[in-house]
Amino acid sequence: MAKPESKKIFFENLSGAGKAIAVLTSGGDAQGMNAAVRAVVRMGLYVGAKVYFIHEGYQGMVDGGENIEEASWESVSSMLQVGGTVIGSARCKEFRSHEGRLKAALNLVQQGITNLCVIGGDGSLTGANLFREEWSGLLAELVEQGSIEADAVSKYSALHIVGMVGSIDNDFCGTDMTIGTDSALHRIIEVVDAIMTTAQSHQRTFVLEVMGRHCGYLALVSALACGADWVLIPEMPPEDGWEDKMCQKLSATRSRGTRLNIIIVAEGAIDRHGKPITSGIVKDLVVKCLGFDTRVTILGHVQRGGTPSAFDRILASRMGVEAVLALLETTANTPACVVSLCGNQSVRLPLMECVQMTQEVQRAMDGKRFEEAVKLRGRSFENNLKTYKLLAHRKPESELPTSNFNVAVLNVGAPAAGMNAAVRSAVRVGISEGHKMFAVSDGFEGFYKGQIREIKWADVGGWTGQGGSLLGTKRTLPAKHVDKIAEQMREHNINALLIVGGFETCDRIKQSASGTKRRVFIIETMGGYCGYLASVGGLAAGADAAYIFEEPFDIKDLQANVEHLTEKMKTSIQRGLVLRNENCNENYTTDFIYQLYSEEGRGVFDSRKNVLGHMQQGGAPSPFDRNFGTKISAKAMQWVTKKLVETFRHGRVFANTEDSCCLLGMRRRALVFQPVVQLKGETDFVHRIPKEQWWLKLRPLMKILAKYKTSYDVSDSGQLEHVVRNRPKESDASVAM
Repeated sequence: MAKPESKKIFFENLSGAGKAIAVLTSGGDAQGMNAAVRAVVRMGLYVGAKVYFIHEGYQGMVDGGENIEEASWESVSSMLQVGGTVIGSARCKEFRSHEGRLKAALNLVQQGITNLCVIGGDGSLTGANLFREEWSGLLAELVEQGSIEADAVSKYSALHIVGMVGSIDNDFCGTDMTIGTDSALHRIIEVVDAIMTTAQSHQRTFVLEVMGRHCGYLALVSALACGADWVLIPEMPPEDGWEDKMCQKLSATRSRGTRLNIIIVAEGAIDRHGKPITSGIVKDLVVKCLGFDTRVTILGHVQRGGTPSAFDRILASRMGVEAVLALLETTANTPACVVSLCGNQSVRLPLMECVQMTQEVQRAMDGKRFEEAVKLRGRSFENNLKTYKLLAHRKPESELPTSNFNVAVLNVGAPAAGMNAAVRSAVRVGISEGHKMFAVSDGFEGFYKGQIREIKWADVGGWTGQGGSLLGTKRTLPAKHVDKIAEQMREHNINALLIVGGFETCDRIKQSASGTKRRVFIIETMGGYCGYLASVGGLAAGADAAYIFEEPFDIKDLQANVEHLTEKMKTSIQRGLVLRNENCNENYTTDFIYQLYSEEGRGVFDSRKNVLGHMQQGGAPSPFDRNFGTKISAKAMQWVTKKLVETFRHGRVFANTEDSCCLLGMRRRALVFQPVVQLKGETDFVHRIPKEQWWLKLRPLMKILAKYKTSYDVSDSGQLEHVVRNRPKESDASVAM
C-alpha cells in the first residue's frame, strides 16, 4: 500500500475562527483529565477558536451562568501534573430528562457553542450522543418558546461531539488504554510493592481488593505486573472448585520456599453462578483451609488520586489535540466519534459503535458467556489474561511437552527497568513449551567466560518488580569473542538465544519551580543520541523546549527560544522547563544553554540546571514496563519455539535463514518480528539510532502546547475507522499495548 501523502497543518491555514469549542469532564474523575483539558484549550486557541470550560460536567451545562466560562491560554497553566479534574465533574439526573437537555441547549446557543469535547465514560458519551441527535429538535422547541431567534436554528444547525474516554477501569471497547488507567495501576503497584516487603517479613498472605465493579482490567494487569499468585475478575470467573485449586497453588508456592502470597480481587469478582467473591470471603477461605496469617487491604479511592503518570499525560495530550482536529474536520453528517489509542497511534472511531460493544460485554457477562465477554473487551485484555494464565500457573511435569531444546536468555547493554520481568516471562514460557532454560550472567562477557547456568521456574519468582538486571548486563560486544561464545554454545548445546537489551524525572523539578516566581529549569536527560526521553518527557511535563540530536538547532534557535520564554514570563507564566538530550550537540552543552538562559533572561527570570544522570535507569519498573516486558518476552519465546520446530532436521537445528535472527518491536499498531539483516539499511550505527523515529511526530505537539507557531503532520489523522470485531487468531501471549 502506498504511503499516504503527508499533509501539514499550519497556524496560518488551519482555522478555527468563528468556532466555539466547549470541554467538560463527566462521571468519575481520572488522572490525566486535566492534561486532556489543557490540550483541548491550547489547541483550540492555537487554531483561532473560542474555547470554554463547562464546570461540573452536565450539571454545569444545564445550570449555565458562571459554569460556562471562556478559557484562556494561562487558565490551563500548571494543571498538567494535577490529578482529578480542576473543572469539576458531577453526575446530573436532570440532563437525563428532555427538559434538562433543553436547558443545556439554550445555554450553549447563548454562547455560540456547537462543538463539544466530552471526557468521561460510556454513560457520559452516550448522553452526549443523544444530545447531538436531539439538537435540531431542541432548537426548534426553543424558537417556539421564544427563547432564541429563528435564525439561530440555521446558524447553530449542528452539534458536533468528540469524546475522550476518562476511566481508570479501562472498560471502554475500542481503545487499548483509557485516560487514568495507567496512573491507577501505578497506585496499585506502589501499594503491592510496599505490602510485599511486610508480607515477606511475617510470611503472610495478602488479599488486595482493587476497583473494577464491572471490569477486571486493573486487577488483571496488576496481577501480571506483580506476579500475583491468584486473581479474580468478573469477566472470567473461576471454574467450580476454584477454592481447592487456589489453596493448593498457595500451598505449593510456600513449599518451594516463598514467604508470601498475593491474591488480587476485583471488587466485582463473581463465581460461575454470579455469586460475589469478596476479599473477605477469600481471606476466610485461606485461613480456614491453610491456616496462613492472612490480611485484607482494600485500596478504594486511592486508585483515583495522586499525580497522573507520564503515560496518562502523554495519552491525554495527544487525545486532546486529536479531538480538536476531529471537531475542525466534522460536517453535519459526521457521526460523533471517540478518540482512541491503538498501538502507538491515535485513531477515531464512531462513538456509538464503541458504546454498543461495551454494553455487549455486560450482556455477555449477564448471560454467563464469559469467553465472549473476554473477547469483546478487546485484544489487550484478552492477551493480558492469556499471558497471566501462562505465567502464573505451572503445569505438572507430566503435562509439559518435551522439546529437547536448550534456550539461553541474557541481558545486554545498559540496565533498564522491566528487564527482569522480561527474563521471568521468557524462562517460564520456555519451560511451559518444554525447553531447558539457561541464564547467562553479565551479557556477552559472561557468555564467553562460561557464566551459564540452568534456571528453573521458581528461580525467577519475585523478579517482576525488581529494577535493574538481576542477571547482570554489560556493554561488551560479541564480535571479539565469537569463537569463545560459539564454544560455550556447543558445550551447553544451546539451540536458541533470547537477548533482552538495547544496542549493546522532570515532573518533580517543574513542580518545585511552581512554588517560585519566574524560574526556568534546564534539565539534561540520557538517551545517547536518541532524543526520545527528552521529547516525550517534555510533552509529559509541559516543557517549553527540548533539544535533541535528531532535530539540529543553532544559536538562532536558542535565542528564539529564550525570547519566546521571556515574553511568556512577562505575561503570567511563572515557570519554564527546558530539556536537553545529553548528546544533542557537542558545542551547545547543558552549561552553555544554562548560561545563555541565565544571561538573556536576567531581570525576567532566573535559571537552574539539573543533570539527571543514572537515576533515570534506577528504581522499580513501572506497571507499563512490567507488563510490556512480560508480554513481549512471552511472544518472543513462543516465536523461538516455532522457529526451533521449523528448523529442526536430522537431530540438528539449521538456523541459516534471515528470519532466524529477528528483532521484536512495535511498529504503528502491532508488534513485528523483523530480520536483523534488514535493519542495516534502517539504522544509523554511528549514533546507534533508527534513521526514522516515529515519535518525532509528537514533537510539534509539545511546541504547539508551549505556544510556538509550528507545523503539524497529520498524515495519520482524519480517518474515521470502525470497531474491529473479528480478528485473526493470535498466539496465546501476543501483545497489545
